[in-house]
Amino acid sequence: MRVAIVHYWLVSMRGGEKVVEALCDMYPDADIFTLVYDESRVSEKIRRHRVIPSFLQKIPGSRRHYQSLLPLMPFALESLDVSGYDLVISSESGPAKGITPGPQATHVCYCHSPMRYVWDHYHFYRANAGPLARLMMPWIAPALRAWDVTTAARVDAFVANSRHVADRIGKYYRRRATVLNPPVSVDDFAPAANLGDHYLVAGQLVGYKRMDLAVRAFTTMGRKLVVIGEGPETEALKRLAGPTITFLGRAPFPQLKEMLATCRALVFPGTEDFGIVPVEAMASGRPVIAHASGGVLDSIVPDRTGLLFEDQSEAGLIDAVHRFEAMESAFRPDLIRQHAERFSDTHFKARLQQIIDDEIARRKPAPVSPMPARRPRTPLHPRLAGVKMQRDTHLRNGA
Repeated sequence: MRVAIVHYWLVSMRGGEKVVEALCDMYPDADIFTLVYDESRVSEKIRRHRVIPSFLQKIPGSRRHYQSLLPLMPFALESLDVSGYDLVISSESGPAKGITPGPQATHVCYCHSPMRYVWDHYHFYRANAGPLARLMMPWIAPALRAWDVTTAARVDAFVANSRHVADRIGKYYRRRATVLNPPVSVDDFAPAANLGDHYLVAGQLVGYKRMDLAVRAFTTMGRKLVVIGEGPETEALKRLAGPTITFLGRAPFPQLKEMLATCRALVFPGTEDFGIVPVEAMASGRPVIAHASGGVLDSIVPDRTGLLFEDQSEAGLIDAVHRFEAMESAFRPDLIRQHAERFSDTHFKARLQQIIDDEIARRKPAPVSPMPARRPRTPLHPRLAGVKMQRDTHLRNGA
């Protein structure tokens, strides 16, 4: 069976690329198709495969400014030839599911999110875009939405990384999706013997992650907060921060691992499609204080592995921290760690393989049943045979 893995772009190693790594484990001989490829920024596991980029790769600066090429992405994706493959697995967040498989191929789409910049995050992206992009987006977005909906018909089975994403697939594409949470390298994390006195936020510093709520709230409370990550909001967040806020930038993995294992709790104030970092914190035995929205509703067990708050505001987060501190001793690191293990890559690969095998079996043509042997005609009774002969003669004479 020839297998093609289609991923939107390969220019970094984040949650989506971890899924690609899991697919590489499952199908070691698969070819990988992508819009833009930066070999220096992906793992050795991905580099071992044959990677075929689109024509966008030839545009100068595309590997750094690929997002500005959004209007060309449908054309670039459809230029990739996967017609000779038996199984196509698309990893969708930017355009990936719009690939054109052969008529006999099985196409399974693992959807991290429908394209955010033309659907639910459209107004956020437009408000934060440059002047030219802000001007062009109202003209480009309707065509991209139409293309995105149309290409959903090319998918035989959708798999969503959370119930939150499955709901959006149903809303935008009118398709049902099986929910399978993404793989997390839980074995890379472990509880620490001694805790620190800091809380932690970690991730890309962009507006929709609402890191500003954490910085404001912990500045007001005078609690220690460590911020790990980089992004366009970095300078604005530093201007909001008081003396109890520490920015570490893009921390190396050993430092991130230590900060997760020793924090009092991870703070997760935004809405994510799933959220890998909360599971990494739980794999480190630490509880999570999160806004009750998005993918954390799949991963956090309230009052056992974390605490959820409804009011996505500075006051709402402050109240959540106070509630957490009142029950902090009730959170058991061993139980939190045990819960995180259900998100292991081993579980992910086994469940996804079952979904793919079931879809291949469902689409396999049913065997053609042999034609039943023709039963010999039973001779008519002599009296009935005579009646039939008279009737036939009568009809031939035109009566």
